Amino acid sequence: MEPRVAELKLKIEDSLCPFGFEVYPFQVAWYNELLPPAFHLPFPGPTLAFLVLSTPAMFDKALKPFLKSYHLQPLRDPVDQCVSYHLRSVAENFPELQMEIIADYEVHPNRRPKILAQTAAHVAGAAYYYQRKDVDADPWGTQHIAGVCIHPRFGGWFAIRGVMLLPGIEVPNLPPRKPPDCVPTRAGRITLLESFNFHWRDWTYRDVVTPEERYSEEQKVYFSTPPAQRLALLGLSQPSEHPSTTSEHPSSMLTKPQDSSRARSWLSPRVSPPVSPGP
Repeated sequence: MEPRVAELKLKIEDSLCPFGFEVYPFQVAWYNELLPPAFHLPFPGPTLAFLVLSTPAMFDKALKPFLKSYHLQPLRDPVDQCVSYHLRSVAENFPELQMEIIADYEVHPNRRPKILAQTAAHVAGAAYYYQRKDVDADPWGTQHIAGVCIHPRFGGWFAIRGVMLLPGIEVPNLPPRKPPDCVPTRAGRITLLESFNFHWRDWTYRDVVTPEERYSEEQKVYFSTPPAQRLALLGLSQPSEHPSTTSEHPSSMLTKPQDSSRARSWLSPRVSPPVSPGP
């Protein structure tokens, strides 16, 4: 890794890792080359970016303290607001850096996602994005099969939270980092994608690899609760407007282009089935 990238990565990690986040650098070009122009990040290809994901530890290390201190009021979606607080804190801690932050749930006025988080996670080497195209002679016929990212240490027990872009910092010599292929067999990939698409409520797809850590039972209860009911679960009042921006599967936001099978395979938001127990 280039010394400049390593230095910046360490600085960002010092701000985020104590709160249960992980950080992975990538070039904008790696992301853009997998997508049609409408989904490109509007920066030169060598521009440096960092993917940010949350581990199971984020719930206790970041969310609970955030709820106690109420950095943002009124609360609408505690997790999104907690993540936003920590990402903005990074930018504030390093004013010398021009930084643009895009959260995983942000959309343009036409409802197109600003970032396709699973694609970003794959190109950053953080988590392998398993898709239907990764299964030879797949058995699903005309069924829609959504893809899912798997983390090498946490399996499916993590969430992609956004990207931090550093316009003006270009790293043309940054070597690509391939994500670990945790599910290398055809049978394993079929089991994973079927578990994710048809049986996500039982959480088993998340254990496709043995994770170092899973969500606690408390986290499972929280993320299994519909977003509109989560404030009540926490004993907090529900605001009268501005409903939660987060849905675990916001696929309705995305209108997929129909003219490129290669592009279609990468056009998915963070996760794609219509409903899920949580990030």
